[in-house]
Amino acid sequence: MLAFVKTDIGLVREVNEDQFAFQPPNLFVVADGMGGHVAGEIASKLAVTTIAQYIDEHFDSEHIEQMLERAVHLANQHIYERSQQGRQYLGMGTTVTACYVVDNLLYWAHVGDSRMYLLHGSELKQITDDHSLVGELLRNGTITKAEAAVHPQRNILTRAVGTSSKILVDSGHLEWEKTDVILLCTDGLSGLVSEDKISELLVAAREDGQSAIDCLVQQALAAGGHDNITVILAHYTGVD
Repeated sequence: MLAFVKTDIGLVREVNEDQFAFQPPNLFVVADGMGGHVAGEIASKLAVTTIAQYIDEHFDSEHIEQMLERAVHLANQHIYERSQQGRQYLGMGTTVTACYVVDNLLYWAHVGDSRMYLLHGSELKQITDDHSLVGELLRNGTITKAEAAVHPQRNILTRAVGTSSKILVDSGHLEWEKTDVILLCTDGLSGLVSEDKISELLVAAREDGQSAIDCLVQQALAAGGHDNITVILAHYTGVD
């Protein structure tokens, strides 16, 4: 496996509320915090550190998908408890998209509108669902993808880690093949760069992951860079 990560504050925000865990060849997490003052930054950092620590201390090779779910539930508990400790933390929360890799198997857990993609050949497939108002409208056929991209309420989440005492976590697993690429990103990328452009850049730089994520971040900045941008890319080179 070859893996790469890049985060950028963007051109508008004063604080980078994105956080990530980058522990190749196994664990990759992106989290996009929300909340007033520094609350979003605290929420995303708490999520990432809780998940990484839980997996380190409670690794379960027989139930990896469920282990990821438990880690996200624990992160939700920690963030929600912190949100009750002061007015400055009220409403804090974060997205979480986590992936754990074992050879040719990808296990994932997800809440919010950060995303996990799989590039197979030249086909880019979004693996996770967006837990957002626009995501729900798109899935039930009320709006088109083109309408979703410019919808005025596209940033309204319907589910986030830490905003309530209980949380529903999506999870799953899939196989990937030699030369496949996984991409985890916050909406600072996916909200500004089209999937067609993401696919084009990944295919063009399939053998140069660092160039690929540099180009992706540059595209988001060129499109306005109004949010923090975090990208993790992993390229499957096969089992030795």
